[in-house]
Amino acid sequence: MKPPPFDYARPDSIAEAVRLLAADEDAKALAGGQSLLPMMNFRLARPSVLVDIGRLPELSGLRREDDVLVIGAGVRQRTAETAQLVRDACPLLGRALRHVGHHQIRSRGTIGGSLAHADPAAELCAAALALDAEVVVTGSGGRRTIPAAELFVAPYQTSLSEEEILTEVRLPIDDARSGFAEISARSGDFALAGAAAVLRFEDGEVVDARLVGLGIGGTVQRLPDAEAVLTGTALDDRTIDSAAEATASVTPPDDLHADPATRRAALRAAVQRALKQVSNA
Repeated sequence: MKPPPFDYARPDSIAEAVRLLAADEDAKALAGGQSLLPMMNFRLARPSVLVDIGRLPELSGLRREDDVLVIGAGVRQRTAETAQLVRDACPLLGRALRHVGHHQIRSRGTIGGSLAHADPAAELCAAALALDAEVVVTGSGGRRTIPAAELFVAPYQTSLSEEEILTEVRLPIDDARSGFAEISARSGDFALAGAAAVLRFEDGEVVDARLVGLGIGGTVQRLPDAEAVLTGTALDDRTIDSAAEATASVTPPDDLHADPATRRAALRAAVQRALKQVSNA
């Protein structure tokens, strides 16, 4: 299928892009286009104007600022996946990126574009929530920072206003140990379910556990029952199994890809695998 007719604009700055978006409520920002363009082809999105921000130099850059990894929203997913800085400072992000679609998709898709798209099965959304990341957005009212916990509000919806652009992702750097796993029918397919785990230890015990599930609801979501099982314990096989079983209360959607029971089973397996990575780190 072909998309409906649309106009195209390629601004030279973030400020110009914001003005274009504010001028037309049906305008959409275009970064990598790996999510938006297929939706347009299926007539699930009908923007009047595509505002191409994919080559704005203000959205590039990958650097460390003290204890924060700063990634420009326009950085390609493959660039972040292969960057030594990401591997050293934020290994969970690198693990999650390896599961995003196929190599060709990651070569075009951007870090900020995935987060702004807010797919409930998106690996980057789960990683951002597990890492307690923040995003910087720019709109007609200036810049503001949004915690990942407040960013994803519904399927494919974020707390950004229509004229705001996600410009930067900020990820804390610390000594936490992490793991990521997902279950899908085939490599590159959307996950039936997945899990991102970030655990902090003191004297061999878990003092803080952040466990996030993807593909199990309208947004990526914390798994508080499993987190409670992990906190205050040594991360052994029995604890890992108990944490995986504690996800039984999750109520995934029933759709053409899988029924709730299948997704719950996939989530249990993903939680076990992610926590095993943490245990073996």
